Amino acid sequence: MHFEIVGEIHSVETIAASRGIRILDHLIREFGRGNWRKMKGVAIIRLENGKVRNAEIHWYEAHGIGRRKLKIKRYL
Repeated sequence: MHFEIVGEIHSVETIAASRGIRILDHLIREFGRGNWRKMKGVAIIRLENGKVRNAEIHWYEAHGIGRRKLKIKRYL
């Protein structure tokens, strides 16, 4: 499912960092070395069909690399 974030992500929390991330080896192979963290937050998103929803979003990020692998965990 493709979506775009409308506005800013708020209520941001770190779920896991460095070796606590299950797919750390995959992230390093695909995007490079970095201080990887798994994050979650709440944002308003626009879905492919045009609907605008409030959702909890999860993603991985590293300094100098940015946000990668964003996904919708649940609608609020």
